[in-house]
Amino acid sequence: MQPGQMAYDRAITVFSPDGRLFQVEYAREAVKRGTTTVGLKFKDGAVLIVDKRIASRLMEPKSIEKIFQIDEHIGCATSGLVADARVLVDNARVTAQISKITYDERISVEMLVKRICDYKQNYTQYGGVRPFGTALLVAGVDDQGVHLFETDPSGALVSYKAGSIGAGRNVVMEVFEEHYQEGMEMEDAIVLGLQALKKATEEENLNPKSVEIGVVRMGSNFRRLDDSEVEDLVTKANKE
Repeated sequence: MQPGQMAYDRAITVFSPDGRLFQVEYAREAVKRGTTTVGLKFKDGAVLIVDKRIASRLMEPKSIEKIFQIDEHIGCATSGLVADARVLVDNARVTAQISKITYDERISVEMLVKRICDYKQNYTQYGGVRPFGTALLVAGVDDQGVHLFETDPSGALVSYKAGSIGAGRNVVMEVFEEHYQEGMEMEDAIVLGLQALKKATEEENLNPKSVEIGVVRMGSNFRRLDDSEVEDLVTKANKE
């Protein structure tokens, strides 16, 4: 940062002369330092894959939760500050339930993501708060089809066919640009996502215990794959 700009990172409500909000940019840096998170759409659904970054063999892998179910048909994965993500997930769950009670139907994926982003944006506009230091990949299905959205700390949202957030985003996106195809089968999409994750983490082989996978399909609820399913898919990805 230039010396003349240093005063502009003291508060979230102050723009720098060149139109930047430094606190929001710092929050984006927190996301970039987070674990790599991957999302892909396949033929009739979407999958989320997270590297849980097990730092010690003494850690219990199941205690690290980075994939959350928001509603029956919507799930999300996070990168950045997980504690911040839990606040957003709790808010999103309440929003989904209010919509269900008020309108007697499930909230659409796009509407829910916009509500999450509106909530995030509020924390970039008022003094005495800080932006959420987390980004979310939100996957879901509704009457309009299959959706995969990326949100960032500023409250912006983008829809992707295949996307990534976190430290290994650039590497993962290069893999997807080269190998992703629309209409893939679920298993092929998951294996591709795992291979991209392996390349991003620069590990010789992925550890099944450090990987979390969530899937949502048309006509089915969002669910996290159990340990045996994850192990089988990781083994296949490591062999290819």
